[in-house]
Amino acid sequence: MNTLSKRRVALGAFFFFVGLCFASWAARIPDIQSKFDLSEGQLGTLLLFLPLGSVIGLPIAGWAVHRFGSRSVVMFGSFAYAMTLPLIGLAPTTWFLIPVLILYGMLGNVMNISLNTQALGLEDEMGKSILASFHGLWSLAGFTGAGLGALMIFIDFSPAQHYAVVMVISVLIILSAQRYIIKDTKVSEGGGGLVIKKPDALLLRISLIAFLGMMAEGCMFDWSGVYFKKVVQSDPSLIALGYVAFMGAMASGRFITDKVAARYTKVEVIQVSGVLIFLGLSLAVLFPTLVTSTLGFLLVGLGVASIIPLSYSIAGRSKLYTPSVALALVSTISFFGFLLGPPMIGFIAELFNLKFSFALIAVAGLGITVLSSVRKAVFLIPIKPSPNRAK
Repeated sequence: MNTLSKRRVALGAFFFFVGLCFASWAARIPDIQSKFDLSEGQLGTLLLFLPLGSVIGLPIAGWAVHRFGSRSVVMFGSFAYAMTLPLIGLAPTTWFLIPVLILYGMLGNVMNISLNTQALGLEDEMGKSILASFHGLWSLAGFTGAGLGALMIFIDFSPAQHYAVVMVISVLIILSAQRYIIKDTKVSEGGGGLVIKKPDALLLRISLIAFLGMMAEGCMFDWSGVYFKKVVQSDPSLIALGYVAFMGAMASGRFITDKVAARYTKVEVIQVSGVLIFLGLSLAVLFPTLVTSTLGFLLVGLGVASIIPLSYSIAGRSKLYTPSVALALVSTISFFGFLLGPPMIGFIAELFNLKFSFALIAVAGLGITVLSSVRKAVFLIPIKPSPNRAK
């Protein structure tokens, strides 16, 4: 492999390790609940501290990458992220666990911004779209983490022991791939520091698109099983079928997004993605049978797959901000879609019904298509091959 290919493999390994750590944490949440004898409400409150840390970490990550460079932040954040995971399993009380979860959420978004900044730099040097494939590896790590979690539960490993195993795997990945994580070759002109300024037209538009995409993604993560149980009324053994269809389609879609975007344009792919989200949810709402709802959720997965990778890729070429700050700004706005979407579905379902809630998320899919269709020129910032591109 040439130098760029080696860097791509190494960077992909970092994305995989971050996804593995996050999925490993999520796989043992029921054990955390049992350990501290938490009710569902208490667990829900506890779980809010991780996204709180994520929100806190987004502007800090943008500033840190701008100030110290993405390589330094990646290396510091990687070891810190891997070594914080066992602290979750070792926490003796919820009062100890709360600050650990806040820290873990912060470090997760430090890794998110720094790794995507590295990916954008590599994308420029290779002269083609590659960002979605890295997000595909993160999704693939989610399946791997879930499988590893099931194995750890089967052999009766405690969460602390499980997380220690994942930490060792993570450190081995970091040590093997770290030499290919390079210093930033250039610092883009434009704003730096904490994300406090008003976004330009490009970032505002792509942030709204990402917001709606993350709202649909959050809906699928938190409510797909409930929809299959209460609306589809599937057999208990098939309740997870919609979630599996969605996740499988999303992971697969991210591995083909780059090729499709290269053949057409990023904007056209986003337009189609919004239509797929709309059609998929509409199918599940209008014909809530096992087959049609599964197919609908699969279409939603394909639609959601490209939204965040392509949004990041477009945002990273802002003329107003450095890539790290632009990514942090878009992530901050879009992340609120992920946070607000699921509770909103619950509130609306309480007033009307769950089908009505899913219909509104379907409209959000149309919103993505509309936002990417009006004044499209704002998005068309080409990837220019680096003059120092390695052969």
